[in-house]
Amino acid sequence: MSLEEQHPSETAPATGAFQGQLLIATPVIGSGFFNRSLTYLCHHDADGAMGIVINQHLDLALSDMLEHLDIESISDLSDCPVLAGGPVGTEQGFVLHRGDPEWEGSQSVGEDLSLTTSRDILCALALGDGPEDYLVALGYAGWGPGQLEQEVSGNSWLTVPADRGILFQVATNDKLTAAGKQLGIDIDLLTAQAGHA
Repeated sequence: MSLEEQHPSETAPATGAFQGQLLIATPVIGSGFFNRSLTYLCHHDADGAMGIVINQHLDLALSDMLEHLDIESISDLSDCPVLAGGPVGTEQGFVLHRGDPEWEGSQSVGEDLSLTTSRDILCALALGDGPEDYLVALGYAGWGPGQLEQEVSGNSWLTVPADRGILFQVATNDKLTAAGKQLGIDIDLLTAQAGHA
């Protein structure tokens, strides 16, 4: 099935329309960082957009990150992957989590979802006192004014409402397929070519 058939783009999407959505990269995106990526869009307005890629992990566990930051951990976090959140600010850490923005560097990014950038949440996770559902990432994805709208209109991305199960329960490598199923499509069958039946 071609992208034109699956996600027609006759009209440009409204600015801000994608906040709280999952962005599914299509083959139109090419072979760079975003190839086969799934991104949670944290912020979208007239000034641009910001998101965290949630299906690409680094060769780094949260326990390794805490050790590097000299944060002592009583929790076993060796099986918690650190994600490659995007190609921008790759030394900057982000925790996407359920719950209110109660941490020092927290902001609400969706219904019952917050994004935190402060060390205090990492200390809480190390002590087993942090949020139950969370993702840790280094880096983020960013778009300038109108850029995301143009890319969606050009079929580089498909959008689907964020699902807490996909965000926090589905294994990292299975998130893209799960998001595609939510749209009723098989991601592996998408092509970048438009065709006529």
